Amino acid sequence: MHALQISNLQKTYRNGTVALKGVNLTVGEGDFFALLGSNGAGKSTTIGIISGLVNKSAGKITVFGHDFDTELSQAKSCIGLVPQEFNFNQFEPVIEILVNQAGYYGLSRTVAYERAEYYLKQLELWDKRDDMARELSGGMKRRLMIARALIHQPKLLILDEPTAGVDIEIRRTMWEFLAKINQQGTTIILTTHYLEEAESLCKNIAIIDHGLTIEHTSMKDLLSQLNTETFIFYLQSPLKNSDVLKQKELEHFNIQMIDESTIEVSLDEQCHINALINQLTKHNINILSMRNKTNRLEQLFVCLVDKNRNNPELARTLQQTAQENSQTDALS
Repeated sequence: MHALQISNLQKTYRNGTVALKGVNLTVGEGDFFALLGSNGAGKSTTIGIISGLVNKSAGKITVFGHDFDTELSQAKSCIGLVPQEFNFNQFEPVIEILVNQAGYYGLSRTVAYERAEYYLKQLELWDKRDDMARELSGGMKRRLMIARALIHQPKLLILDEPTAGVDIEIRRTMWEFLAKINQQGTTIILTTHYLEEAESLCKNIAIIDHGLTIEHTSMKDLLSQLNTETFIFYLQSPLKNSDVLKQKELEHFNIQMIDESTIEVSLDEQCHINALINQLTKHNINILSMRNKTNRLEQLFVCLVDKNRNNPELARTLQQTAQENSQTDALS
């Protein structure tokens, strides 16, 4: 069963603004799914519609088999949402925020307190359970939002930029927690501007631009489209003479010297990094460490969005395909 299916989702606001022209998504049960797009691409509108906060203009949505048009309550009960903005009562104790949220889903106070304790401990907030929410740091408030979204144990968790503004340590802790609950069976949809976050956590990905789905594939297959990668190599010893990089065995690797201890190398898919390292070693250039110059997903994201925006015909084709898919679904 699919956790989420969206077909030809469209949204036009009363002022005439067209936010979504034809979004199509399929998220498998148990998936960790990245939903990416630039500001204004339509991500938040899509999430608002899925969570029942925004009314769609057209299209079909099912959540774990529940049709939004006929089984909205059942569909929404499967979803936990972590929005971008803090929207809890700042003058309420932390544990009461969770217990009161549980009450909206019909949970007894006994069960609510048990779950609140569990999630607050998992998210390292138990010691703050009696503090007013306004006294928490920004990172703690983010974790409280996740705990609140999980209190009714939804099968689908939607995270709208959950690590925005938090420090690196807290972000890593949240990554570990999210990976853990995903392994336990919770389907997760993540939107983020930290593309290394999506690459590290997510199995599948969709990219939205100008209200259209312009890419929908596995993370592995998407990254395989990257033809060139640029690496930064840190040398074990300073390179006093850059002429060695002009040797015949090295010149086709497109090596640029940044400083005496750092070189930059762009490798296409025909060049293997092991071959480069072997040649550098033969010329007594030993590597201390290395890193990608830019995130791989970031490179692809920029290329795909630029391609879509510079090719109106592609956008029209995508929209036509979305409409044809919708008509096919209606007939099936």
